[in-house]
Amino acid sequence: MGRSTNPAVALEREAPCQDAPAPRPFLKWVGGKTKLLEQMTPLLPASWNRYFEPFVGGAALFFDQRTRRPDVPAFLSDVNAELVSCYVAVRDELDAVLVALGKHVYESDYYYAVRAQKPAELPSAARAARTIFLNKTGYNGLYRVNRSGQFNVPFGRFTKPLFRDVENLRACSRALSGVSIEHGDFSTVLERAKKGDFVYFDPPYVPVSATSDFTAYIPGGFGEVEQRKLADVFRKLAKRGVHVMLSNSDTPFVRELYEGFAVDVVYAARSVNSNAARRGKLAEVVVRSYAGKRA
Repeated sequence: MGRSTNPAVALEREAPCQDAPAPRPFLKWVGGKTKLLEQMTPLLPASWNRYFEPFVGGAALFFDQRTRRPDVPAFLSDVNAELVSCYVAVRDELDAVLVALGKHVYESDYYYAVRAQKPAELPSAARAARTIFLNKTGYNGLYRVNRSGQFNVPFGRFTKPLFRDVENLRACSRALSGVSIEHGDFSTVLERAKKGDFVYFDPPYVPVSATSDFTAYIPGGFGEVEQRKLADVFRKLAKRGVHVMLSNSDTPFVRELYEGFAVDVVYAARSVNSNAARRGKLAEVVVRSYAGKRA
């Protein structure tokens, strides 16, 4: 579907220019990498042929590298259908998404009415706008579903949440232009990634405590079985000559899974914990299939 020609958004159109703002994640995501980019950039490969990110989330690393390497083919995917649908709509029909976002209001009863909607029954642009609105106005920027797949995050308390950020959404739409965005399991990267490509895995983290487990972004969550399957995919890609990088919590289980690979520790400020005393800077690991650090 092409971009909307609705006159309500005609004045907001702008052609890309040299000083256009760099895209930033338009969704808040638990474990997002925006604040870790400075620590992670030196750990990236010196070069690569194609970029793959099978757990797209907020896509902080993608947006950062897309600005630096706009001509490198990129493939984004996720098992979360709502998330993928949102990215596709922002890429392909942003004007209609902006119109739909303009109809939303930040109010508790309205939030719960929108939350109760069935996404599958909405047009793609309205469906994406619903995702962005709920993400920006729900508690702590969580994306969490119950066993039935129903979004169940409560209303958040903000002063003035910005869920219709026109300038950044346009920058993100430009960055996503020409990018493959697909719904699928992380293991499907094995069907495409070749020697010289770069794959970045940012899965739901192994919980460091019983109160920090927020992996239910799909029904059933992401437990030990999935973590072991991911480690197996990591090893297969590495053996193939693919540059593979993975982020996860710094736990004995994670270090056991990736024994033999380069492991670096980074420190992230995280606030998702029911115990406020346990919020703060936490050690995370970056696992790499390749050695060395960039200057």
